[in-house]
Amino acid sequence: MADTVEQAQSTADLAQPWAELGLKADEYDRIRQILQRRPTACELAMYSVMWSEHCSYKSSKVHLRKFSELPAETPIGKLLAGIGENAGVIDVGQGYAVTFKIESHNHPSYVEPYQGAATGVGGIVRDILAMGARPIGVMDPLRFGPLDAPDTLRVLPGVVAGVGGYGNCLGLPNIGGEVVFDRTYAGNPLVNALCVGVLRHEDLHLAYASGRGNKVILYGAATGGDGIGGVSVLASETFDVADDGTRSGPAKRPSVQVGDPFMEKLLIECTLEIFAAGLVSGIQDLGGAGLSCATSELASAGDGGMHVDLDLVPLRDSTLSPEEILMSESQERMMAVVEPHNVDAFMEICRKWDVLATVIGEVTEGDRLVIDWHGETVVDVPPRTVAHEGPVYDRPYHRPDWQDRVQADVPDALARPRTGDELAETLLRLVGSPNLCDKSWVTDQYDRYVRGNSVLAQPEDAGMLRIDEDSQLGVALATDCNGRFAYLDPYAGAQLALVEAYRNVAVAGAQPVAISDCLNFGSPEDPSVMWQFTEAIRGLVDGCLALGTPVTGGNVSFYNQTGETAILPTPVVGVLGVIDDVRRRTPIGFSAPGHEIVLLGETRDELAGSVWAEVVHDHLGGTPPRVDFEHERRLAELMINASRAGLLSAAHDLADGGLAQGLVESCLRHGAGAKVYLPEEADPFVTLFSESAGRVLVAVAPDKVHEFTGLCADHQIEYARIGTVQPVAADAELTVDGQFSLPLTTIRTAWEAPIPTALQLR
Repeated sequence: MADTVEQAQSTADLAQPWAELGLKADEYDRIRQILQRRPTACELAMYSVMWSEHCSYKSSKVHLRKFSELPAETPIGKLLAGIGENAGVIDVGQGYAVTFKIESHNHPSYVEPYQGAATGVGGIVRDILAMGARPIGVMDPLRFGPLDAPDTLRVLPGVVAGVGGYGNCLGLPNIGGEVVFDRTYAGNPLVNALCVGVLRHEDLHLAYASGRGNKVILYGAATGGDGIGGVSVLASETFDVADDGTRSGPAKRPSVQVGDPFMEKLLIECTLEIFAAGLVSGIQDLGGAGLSCATSELASAGDGGMHVDLDLVPLRDSTLSPEEILMSESQERMMAVVEPHNVDAFMEICRKWDVLATVIGEVTEGDRLVIDWHGETVVDVPPRTVAHEGPVYDRPYHRPDWQDRVQADVPDALARPRTGDELAETLLRLVGSPNLCDKSWVTDQYDRYVRGNSVLAQPEDAGMLRIDEDSQLGVALATDCNGRFAYLDPYAGAQLALVEAYRNVAVAGAQPVAISDCLNFGSPEDPSVMWQFTEAIRGLVDGCLALGTPVTGGNVSFYNQTGETAILPTPVVGVLGVIDDVRRRTPIGFSAPGHEIVLLGETRDELAGSVWAEVVHDHLGGTPPRVDFEHERRLAELMINASRAGLLSAAHDLADGGLAQGLVESCLRHGAGAKVYLPEEADPFVTLFSESAGRVLVAVAPDKVHEFTGLCADHQIEYARIGTVQPVAADAELTVDGQFSLPLTTIRTAWEAPIPTALQLR
């Protein structure tokens, strides 16, 4: 028998499991004050999941408000929807709009790697769909523990299979992302998922319920027992260390959601046809917190209340209690608000696509969300208190004492290679390290070209998709973050993530216009972690103001730590760019013998946090490379203009591994050799391995070099003509004049080996 509102009014002192559901004592007291009684079991379930860290952003709201200082327009058009909606929407011209967002599914992917990653993809795709857009591509920034750690061998293959399996079945190209390894992610991998979609301006839909008498329709998969509490609880707790030293999740782990990509594909096509027919007045996907979220958010954002009958919810498990139905995070479900005269047409389209659809309620007058079960009321709440007026914490934060010690531990005294042989040995060691090695074992499991509109995909600097076949209008996306830099200085580290993603989009030839972020940090109850978080927010706000790029939305993921060990602060930044003609894109690989190689930007002695310091010396100290936003803006303009003018045959951003890694990847892309001459006055080691920001490696035809260098001068970008591209050949080499010459076959062997070897595939 369900716990009803009537019973709650007459049994004020009934003990309730609020602590087991993740609520604090003062939060439970506040719920009682709101309701002027104790909550029913269903109400307690709703508040617990909606007031969780994952759903309510209660520890980050006060800092996220700083993003309101950013422009409401992009460099090329207006922002049609921003923070607070399911995803940001940007005007990209020609009547088109693009929506994109990045979110996390970290803890579920540790508990159950395949389904955790798969449903992470499914959830972000539905966010994009709910805006009225057709999803057209996905990306996946991933982070794992050490490549040779036993648990990485469990988590890595499962996560990659989940991302690929779900996205491939949906027919969505996976055009980019990252794969990073670090000991702090052991037991707490980061699985961030980005989706991008396209729509016409007039097709934009928002999440609100309005119009008394309008019907509330739940459609998609039936509701099951999988994912009860799901990510809303998992993402709001820290993993612990068991007595045997292994990592474990919360003592009462909720089950991870189970995905069905084929159902999601039907749901996508069904929803798009419903949109085209103009049959909905409001829509919301069911992700974290399931029905609790969809009902309360739609009602809260609307102009009335809502009444729902849980008896009408289609179930896969008839034994589910009403609380479990409300907390279930079963996948592939949507909720629509439909005018009564459109219900039959709505249902007909659902039948056409074999999508289950049921009217479960209606919009009402007033400001209450009322939910019945077996003829009795089990929920009667003000929806805004559930969805939008949860607790807000201004948690204490301070700069940790160890930060000064870390920054004082500069890498200047570390032994550096001096001879040509030592430089060659260092290059081979770095290209064969986990974070610089070939990631094709991962990316080959993803379909990068399905739908036929992928014009750039991994391992390019940015993914690029055509969105209009007639005009060749397209968008480019890149995600980036160096957690080591953010550990050394979270303010600068967040800005370095921003400018690297910004630069990658521009290097491909697109104009960067907006960002979405996924801010992954440890426990917000640790003042040191909260300081890292606030500094990262401050860095992103200042950086976006300098670049003129709004933040359209994103995600905060806290409690990413095992016991007392937090992950490296990892503010992943995704940048969206627009290109007016994708045929003018610039790829990364050398392919034209005789083309000159030109290095853009200034190389400084900046090795703190570098891959060299990590791999060769296991060192992390000092301060990260400095950021020059004005230089980054001019460099981006140069790359975009050079692309439009057809001046470049290749361009590659320099970041992890510096110039050496940039040369290796540019050569290996098509098997072309290169001969490089380092500046005589420069230290060869610094030139090759420094990770200074704001640098790009380009290849230019001899007859276009004068025009290109003139363009560099116009944009005040420092350049150096450092070599030439050599022919594609079986015996091709990378030669650094006066230092070393390495066969590409030798480099490729070192570069390709680490992941297959670690996974025992060789």
